[in-house]
Amino acid sequence: MAETGGAGKGPRLARLAILPAILVPLALGARLLGAPDLAVFAAAGVAVLPLAHLMGVSTEELGKRAGPGIGGLLNATFGNATELIIALLALARAASLAATGVPADGDRADALVEVVKASITGSIIGNVLLVLGLSMLVGGIRYKTQTFSIRAAELQVTLLVLAIVALVMPELFQLSTEGPGAAPALPNVSLWISVLLLVGYVLGLVFSLHTHKDVFNPVTHEAEPPIWSRNLALGVLIGSTVLVGIVAETLVGAVEGVSATLGLTEIFMGVVLIAIIGNAAEHGAAIQMAWKNKMDLSVGIATISSVQIAVFVTPVLVLASIAMGKPLTLAFEVFELVAIVLSVAILAVLAKDGETNWYEGVLLLLVYAIIGVGFFFHP
Repeated sequence: MAETGGAGKGPRLARLAILPAILVPLALGARLLGAPDLAVFAAAGVAVLPLAHLMGVSTEELGKRAGPGIGGLLNATFGNATELIIALLALARAASLAATGVPADGDRADALVEVVKASITGSIIGNVLLVLGLSMLVGGIRYKTQTFSIRAAELQVTLLVLAIVALVMPELFQLSTEGPGAAPALPNVSLWISVLLLVGYVLGLVFSLHTHKDVFNPVTHEAEPPIWSRNLALGVLIGSTVLVGIVAETLVGAVEGVSATLGLTEIFMGVVLIAIIGNAAEHGAAIQMAWKNKMDLSVGIATISSVQIAVFVTPVLVLASIAMGKPLTLAFEVFELVAIVLSVAILAVLAKDGETNWYEGVLLLLVYAIIGVGFFFHP
């Protein structure tokens, strides 16, 4: 198919790149010049937003060619690259602190590992409740009712249920097993469950992208042609992802100081702030798609991102942490596990009819706020 609108793609990309070209150097400069952590945090947070918009536009262009399922998968994958980079850096820092043998450094290492766990929890519930809720609300303001593929959504819910089982079993193992052999065995339990999760994720890709791709990419009657070439869209998506990772790392480097300044707990910072920042790309893209009445793509971005965090990013982090010498186990706090279970449960209820409206979005946001209140006051 011939490219349409090619003459205007250069100026359009130039306009989209103006804000990142200004805000990204400002955020990095604030860090290099030793600005207060709160200022660095704010500058980096603002810089992530236009980058997320660029990712959303490039994903939309790719989705026009490949279908909503592939578009959602691409956005979720590149968006979660930021989360993965942040977590790997935190785990590497934790491993280096633990290697010193100093008790105080060991405590700081344990705290970093818990922050990584909290960010995983926050990413899952944030995509299911916050991202999807905002998408339903924004899309519902413009359209009375929006529709999406029930079968594709049910597949993602099933994978999230698999993830819940995988996260619950290590905690049950820890609670039900006593004695000196329990603690050393927990990393092995987490290791093998992580391997099984990766197997489930790979087979899910085969199912959704090959044997049952009609479920993942439902046939639509829209004939909106792509404006950018495939290579341009991929280049913008990859470049934006790299910059988001750099800016997000700068932002997370200021988290400890911001936590002390604002009096926020580490678990709240991980579940809410770090998770929101790490998934900013999905936030912006999913909302844009909902505003354009592309709810299939919007739901795909939110649900696939949660699935990738649960059954791909988390097991990869477990395997990487073992290699680094500071194992990250899948024994999450009961409070975090219940929050994930409740989020997936309400997603399963809303996915049954294949329709959304603004009030359902409000309900998801209220659930997210209720869970956020719990984490805010959690010691």
